Amino acid sequence: MPNENTDPPDEPGDATSGFEGVDLDDVVLDDADEGNQGLFDDLLSGEPIFENKEVLRPSYTPHELPHRKEQINRMATILVAALRGETPSNILIYGKTGTGKTASAKFVSQELERTSLKYEVPCEVEYINCEVTDTQYRVLAQLANKFIENNHVAIEERVEELEDIRDSTAAEPAQIANTEFSSVEEIDERIGELEADAEEMEAVPMTGWPTDRVYNTFFEAVDYRERVVVIMLDEIDKLVEKSGDDTLYNLSRMNSELENSRVSIMGISNDLKFTDFLDPRVKSSLGEEEIVFPPYDANQLRDILQHRADVAFKPDALSDDVIPLCAAFAAQEHGDARRALDLLRTAGELAERDQEERIEEVHVRKAQDKIELDRVVEVVRTLPTQSKLVLFSTISLEKNGVRNINTGEVYNVYKHLCDEIDADILTQRRVTDLISELDMLGIVNAVVVSKGRYGRTKEISLSVPIDETEAVLRSDSRLGDIDDTQPFMQQARFDN
Repeated sequence: MPNENTDPPDEPGDATSGFEGVDLDDVVLDDADEGNQGLFDDLLSGEPIFENKEVLRPSYTPHELPHRKEQINRMATILVAALRGETPSNILIYGKTGTGKTASAKFVSQELERTSLKYEVPCEVEYINCEVTDTQYRVLAQLANKFIENNHVAIEERVEELEDIRDSTAAEPAQIANTEFSSVEEIDERIGELEADAEEMEAVPMTGWPTDRVYNTFFEAVDYRERVVVIMLDEIDKLVEKSGDDTLYNLSRMNSELENSRVSIMGISNDLKFTDFLDPRVKSSLGEEEIVFPPYDANQLRDILQHRADVAFKPDALSDDVIPLCAAFAAQEHGDARRALDLLRTAGELAERDQEERIEEVHVRKAQDKIELDRVVEVVRTLPTQSKLVLFSTISLEKNGVRNINTGEVYNVYKHLCDEIDADILTQRRVTDLISELDMLGIVNAVVVSKGRYGRTKEISLSVPIDETEAVLRSDSRLGDIDDTQPFMQQARFDN
């Protein structure tokens, strides 16, 4: 009888030959030797330095803000009106970066909302970062959608409450006398009205609607129920710079038209002069109360860092000179607490990467260099193309051994670079202005020197690491095509 198995015989060298009786799962398990360390095993083997790194980030709002009691109390005395059902005065908060403006305002706002719940007073605070949400449409759309969302929550809670009343009165009809309704039908009617209101509330898309429609939707959402609303506009100067003062005009004037709610504005700005560009009517209504946050000094920064470090790090994770050094560095940067916290966090991260058990002075100094380099990279990356060409010209001269670089030499190399990438050539006076702008940014150091009867010129030197800066410039697609500046370097000096 012929063999019924029609499968072809194994070929010599078939992948399965020689593996009969072997469990492939066992092979895989044996290969994953317990002694082998994976990519992250070594990194996890060290003892962590941080207990809670988030408290060192700018987004964190602490439960206590050292050296800002006066400003916090002033905000509280103004906003307490909201807890009485009255409209608080509008507030403008000024101060340089890292002086605790936003953290203090958020702290007071959280306390305001917490107290409003305690006393059952309807009060809401909405935060907008105008550096991100920088147009009238976006601000109004974000606010409208937030209030619509809050209204939906309030409607759902009220409907559930009414359904419970309806169910209890259906079981015991006499209970209706203890409610605001005269019949179960009236309760059902009210539930239907609330559900219809919720369906009519349409969320605003982030683009596509006329601005007046967005404003009307926002207005109706705010005024849907009785409450006091505080709108916190952080970086308010960025909104005015990008979109003018129309948004502030509308917000500051809407209380005269609202029936159920009241709105107060809290603006936060790094620029003390931004109100100079406002319509006088907006300026008078917006700046009813002004609070200035002065820079921190080194001792105050030390207190702030110690306060956060107690929560952020494991016990004995800091050597004694770490916090004073971080405070000293930040005090040089106009008392910037944000810079001090970034410095401390970065020093901790560097120590952790080195698998050190403690943060030492050397980690702080490395962190300072890293943060400064990151700042330079970001500034250089966002420069306009013409400024990049001027900076690239300076770098090319320095890399080719030129010292005491003057404006004429930079301009001659700049012209060759413009020809190389087919860019417009600016006048030498305009290039001199661009050099001054780079000097103000701290990227170059430009000093005016006298050449006697030959007049005056600027001697220019780099203030940033040359290789890292050149790498950032070459990441620009246009400058990345420049191969070698050596051929026209001598010609540039000859032309000068």
